Amino acid sequence: MHPTRDDLAHKVREQVVKELDLLLADAIDLTLQAKQAHWNIKGADFIALHQLFDDVHAHATAWADDLAERIVALGGDAHGTVQAVARATRVQPWPLETHGAEAHVERLTAAIAQFGSHVRASIARCAEFGDPGSADLCTSISRQTDKDLWFVEAHLER
Repeated sequence: MHPTRDDLAHKVREQVVKELDLLLADAIDLTLQAKQAHWNIKGADFIALHQLFDDVHAHATAWADDLAERIVALGGDAHGTVQAVARATRVQPWPLETHGAEAHVERLTAAIAQFGSHVRASIARCAEFGDPGSADLCTSISRQTDKDLWFVEAHLER
């Protein structure tokens, strides 16, 4: 941990940085999974899904940036390299053999849902640690995650 004049206790900052760093890995993984779907989508709904997947990518990129900046503001180091993300992500791997619009929608739906679950857990943990600012950051991420899940999931025929 780096010195800072932030008045959160050192132990609180340490706990929150560890929590947010896991979420950072998940967010970066989600950015890459959204791009994987974006690049490989085909079919009658191509343009709608292509743009929707790009929107998810843009949101996840912004979340990753916000999480990394919060980590550093609290005195930590953001671990956003491919190697660090590969070690830490909790989002299930994207099967490279994914083909067809419904399969891409299903996979991205699953990834967004997993990320959303982790974000909600982080809200509670950051609050328990005593950092309402980080809990609030996670809450704002959670709201958009739920909306993205709704938009992507709406393309599944059930």
